[in-house]
Amino acid sequence: MRRCAPYGGRLARCALPGAAAVWCPRPPLPGAADSPRPGPRAMCPPPAAAAAPSPCSGHAPLPQPMGERDAAARGAPAHVPAPPLYKAAISAARSAAFRLPPRLAGPASPRLARRLPTMTDAAVSFAKDFLAGGVAAAISKTAVAPIERVKLLLQVQHASKQIAADKQYKGIIDCVVRIPREQGVLSFWRGNLANVIRYFPTQALNFAFKDKYKQIFLGGVDKRTQFWRYFAGNLASGGAAGATSLCFVYPLDFARTRLAADVGKAGADREFSGLGDCLVKIFRSDGLRGLYQGFSVSVQGIIIYRAAYFGIYDTAKGMLPDPKNTHIVVSWMIAQTVTAVAGLTSYPFDTVRRRMMMQSGRKGSDIMYTGTIDCWRKIARDEGSKAFFKAAAA
Repeated sequence: MRRCAPYGGRLARCALPGAAAVWCPRPPLPGAADSPRPGPRAMCPPPAAAAAPSPCSGHAPLPQPMGERDAAARGAPAHVPAPPLYKAAISAARSAAFRLPPRLAGPASPRLARRLPTMTDAAVSFAKDFLAGGVAAAISKTAVAPIERVKLLLQVQHASKQIAADKQYKGIIDCVVRIPREQGVLSFWRGNLANVIRYFPTQALNFAFKDKYKQIFLGGVDKRTQFWRYFAGNLASGGAAGATSLCFVYPLDFARTRLAADVGKAGADREFSGLGDCLVKIFRSDGLRGLYQGFSVSVQGIIIYRAAYFGIYDTAKGMLPDPKNTHIVVSWMIAQTVTAVAGLTSYPFDTVRRRMMMQSGRKGSDIMYTGTIDCWRKIARDEGSKAFFKAAAA
């Protein structure tokens, strides 16, 4: 007796006792309309012999598509749909066709497997440190922006066209009191945006060039047996890395100085309305050279700072009885002292470079300094040597 089980659509799974099951067309239910979307169809294989009845006998055949009816009318053999086994074979063939060669599909070599996670971890670590450092720098620079602006105003007020001689600030306290009264409280943060933006390219460039310059100037140098060569290599690598970074970010430092030195209250009283306006106006007036006024003395200041820092730091560490087991408080005090002394040593170079920045955009008799040497000489002659350290305490 034939056993048929419905399998969805128009197919039924039919089998005779002792024979393999085959897929047969299932007769439509009484009163059920034909589906407009013909589902998968299969035809029972023809009986091998007359004595072997087909398990599908007794079922009404599925309606033929238009193409098969036309073929039957012409006497051509009708198309026989493929059984499910054919579909499985096609799927296997497609998988084999798109399979990678053994050389590419096999497991990675141990060397490559060790290298890839290391590179990924290093990139992720650098990205995290870069973003965390950027956020920390933005917060810290914004917090100390009022102090930085006071320092810059006291440094450059003698070279400013906006500040007359009788209206110059007398000191740090006078500057702090007059700025909010004359320019508003928010004016304390003029130039802070350029200072924050400058951090990101500076850190990225330092990361890119730091190891390269150390390899060039300090490759094969032993710090213990070749101290002076190591010291000179540190100065050279620091100066080269600093100069390379400054080549890209110096216009931002320039704009920060000019915006901080702008003492106009609002509107027409101000020399620049913002960061973009400052860069565009100076570029139109003096070209690219105007955005790099004071660049050479800036590089000199970097070299002097590093020389003082490493010289004093190594000397202080050499005076300790056990440098490796020094208390953290002592190490912190040494680091702060070294940073302060190195900053004070290079401070005159910072004053000169900011005075040179104030020359951009001027013409004819408005130009105060013809060059870096002339700036050094005129400051010392007209204002005294103390002028090089104005607002250094800030």
